[in-house]
Amino acid sequence: MYILLLAGLFLNSCYGQVDTSSSKQTTIAPKPSPEIIGTPPPQVLNSHPVWDPSLVSQYIRSIFQDSKGNYWFGPAGQSVARYDEKTLKYYSKSEFFLGNNSVGNDYGNSVHAIVEDSNGNIWFGTDYGAVKYDGKTFRSYKEVDGLSNIRVSRKSILIDKAGNIWVGTAGGVFRYDPSADSTGGKSFSLFHLLGPVNIKGIMEDNTGNIWFASQGNGVFRFDGKAIKNFMEKEGLGDNVAGGMIQDKAGNYWFTMKGGICRYDGKTFTEFTTKDGLGGSEVWGMYMEKSGVIWISARGSMTRYDPSIDISNPKAFTVFAEKDGINCCVQSMYQDRSGNMWWGAGAGLYRFDGYRFYQVKQKGPW
Repeated sequence: MYILLLAGLFLNSCYGQVDTSSSKQTTIAPKPSPEIIGTPPPQVLNSHPVWDPSLVSQYIRSIFQDSKGNYWFGPAGQSVARYDEKTLKYYSKSEFFLGNNSVGNDYGNSVHAIVEDSNGNIWFGTDYGAVKYDGKTFRSYKEVDGLSNIRVSRKSILIDKAGNIWVGTAGGVFRYDPSADSTGGKSFSLFHLLGPVNIKGIMEDNTGNIWFASQGNGVFRFDGKAIKNFMEKEGLGDNVAGGMIQDKAGNYWFTMKGGICRYDGKTFTEFTTKDGLGGSEVWGMYMEKSGVIWISARGSMTRYDPSIDISNPKAFTVFAEKDGINCCVQSMYQDRSGNMWWGAGAGLYRFDGYRFYQVKQKGPW
């Protein structure tokens, strides 16, 4: 019921708040408008048809909720923002990157990945390396710390079940050594079993295998001992891979240059616009706790319901510009309360189970 309601709301809500009043619904009082601290990010793409300075950001590359309940957002063109119900704080580039003058002011200066380790440190993957926040200060990691080709792509920081921290860049996969970090040594070292591969995503599956998606070299699986590479010759839809998820049935899904690909442990099956996807330039995937999978592409969003046979056209529901989505979704996240969040070309959106909101700096949060 939750997903069916969401689908209906998404059609009309790209630029506002939709009321789905029902006699069974309970009115939820909106949270007070937060105090805005710092300077909100500027417009980063002048060609975009809509610019509203009250947006959280014109584009939001990443969304995350930490263990304390704080929300972190990665606005395009500016470090990070944190919302804690009382304040919406925009951290300056000088705070976030420790005064690094090489950090630019353009669209490429963004946070693409956000995770939290077991000690409560927040890790960010950026266009300029990895950053760790310990609750007081930001620590930046670059080439001098062991990384190479430091740009970190979306979903390219993983903290596995054992607590190991993996960072993927255009130069390969690097593992964090906390002991070396605390003693002044190089904090990161190259994962030599993989080598200098351009990494676009890292994922741990439900059996503890680590998967790596790459730009041009397909996907890799590390079982703790050896690496296995899957490419087009093994049946993968494309050697350019990006987003990865494992569904509740144990299947693996990968975004490709022209669609998505499913791997059931034996066979790869590719799905494109011919099968019901809304776009061919696929950017990412996200699975809700319910098992429903969202696929974002340039100009469209596709919802896949695994409870419906995938050969049935009703399994895929496409939301495109004609439905009011005239912006591209670049980040997706479900918080601990079950709310879904989207970062798009017209800012931030949230669905709480009753209403779908466009969330601006002052709310509604």
